[in-house]
Amino acid sequence: MVQSYKKTPKLQTSYDTIVIGSGIGGLSTAAILAKQGQKVLVLEKHYTPGGFTHVFKRKGFEWDVGIHYIGEMQRETSILKKLFDYITDGKLKWADMGEVYDRIVIGDTQYDFKKGVGNFKKQMITYFPEEEQAIKSYVDLVFKAVKTSKNYYISKAISPIWNIMFGKILRNPFFKFSDLTTYEVLSKLTTNETLIKVLTAQYGDYGLPPKKSSFSMHASVVRHYFDGGSFPIGGSSQIVKTIDPIITEAGGTILVSADVQNVIIKNNTAVGVRMMDGSQLYAKYIVSNAGIMTTYDKLISKKVVERHHIKKQILKVNRSVSHASMYIGLNGNPDELGIPKTNYWIYPEKGDHDSCVQKYLDDLSQPFPLVYMSFPSSKDPDWSNRYPGKSTIDIITLIPYETFDAWKDKPWKKRGVDYEAKKEEIAQRLLKEVYKQLPQVEGKINCYELSSPLTTEHFTNYEKGEIYGLDHSPSRFRQTFLKPRTPIKNFYLTGQDIVTAGVGGALFSGVLTTMAITGKNVINNI
Repeated sequence: MVQSYKKTPKLQTSYDTIVIGSGIGGLSTAAILAKQGQKVLVLEKHYTPGGFTHVFKRKGFEWDVGIHYIGEMQRETSILKKLFDYITDGKLKWADMGEVYDRIVIGDTQYDFKKGVGNFKKQMITYFPEEEQAIKSYVDLVFKAVKTSKNYYISKAISPIWNIMFGKILRNPFFKFSDLTTYEVLSKLTTNETLIKVLTAQYGDYGLPPKKSSFSMHASVVRHYFDGGSFPIGGSSQIVKTIDPIITEAGGTILVSADVQNVIIKNNTAVGVRMMDGSQLYAKYIVSNAGIMTTYDKLISKKVVERHHIKKQILKVNRSVSHASMYIGLNGNPDELGIPKTNYWIYPEKGDHDSCVQKYLDDLSQPFPLVYMSFPSSKDPDWSNRYPGKSTIDIITLIPYETFDAWKDKPWKKRGVDYEAKKEEIAQRLLKEVYKQLPQVEGKINCYELSSPLTTEHFTNYEKGEIYGLDHSPSRFRQTFLKPRTPIKNFYLTGQDIVTAGVGGALFSGVLTTMAITGKNVINNI
């Protein structure tokens, strides 16, 4: 049946809370509840916990599947830094990526994003001296938009009665920014399309190009990295390793190979979960970290979904983009190979982000609209202790799920030669980008592997292989049902779908879900 993250546990007959899914949203929720004295059971379908924070090993190498860099870890006053410290008892340590966290490459021209707000502005002004006022106004707007987000997210956790009284007051300032697209805001500041292209180059961190994305989403990502990027020392597997003891000490457990069939609901109250092998586990509260689409499509009965008109709500949101990730192993340590810590964001020379995406979707032989390169072996100061004489590179690009439709019903690792050939075609295109940016690594590659949207679907249960759950359009932030509480008593949601994309959003969802369950302002504790 089910097995423990570390050893076969003695399962309790019941728990205070059961969390479905061990991504960072589920882990954060479980750890904060454990700190409140709750006994929490975390159920993970796969053989390794952590969701997008887990690592995999192959041919003597290790790759991080979803953690490429985290912002705000070098700023001690940051809520996210305090939150990570809280749920790991300060055991999770971070390495600073250095002065330049992101390098934007458009054609053959490079633009560096430098750590520190003053440095960022100064560097941008050296590239676009005639746009000094626009750049300063842009940074000011980023801070203004982010400032409104705190009350907006708090409104998701407060009681329905408090929401009736104060909800609009908390949310309306946020909507002034979230209702606008990123392009609408920037095009009012400048007509310089190259500047707009550079300033919006991190759109891959949330998946929607500027004419479709909400400015609030864009602003939160930009602000998140103003203080630089960081990487977990020892690799992203350290995240679950340092959170696990917090859950265990309170009497809880993380179980892997624990596939949930459905949530048991009696008299509109969640009371437990039924496992795929037919066994049942019970708790006072049930929390789903499986993503809102998967939760209501697979874990809740159709009858309950229909009773609460949930399908109508789901139709108001869209899935985010799907992607391909390529994992490269190289012979030689990062210093020998001259591999940077800085992330590379690579774009076609001509066209804005939106038109480049559309051209590519219309014809996949067109240039990739975005290629992102990350260098985890350079970012992690402990890497060479674990893997001497080796290095790794992660590459991500957008790939429509439909590209792999023909193989969606085939099992993982057994999809056949045509599937592998399709992946190899994409891999060769990505390798050309690697050699263009880092010509010195040609001939040093030991191995590489490409994951498709079907791989993401297999490991995350996201039906279309989407990387960021729901997309981050202006309308998404108007959906009041994207919150921890559900119409089903004692059944709650957590994860990036109720906040925003990425580790920061998912991490903070644990705070909101715990507040909704306990009625306590756990932010004060943190």
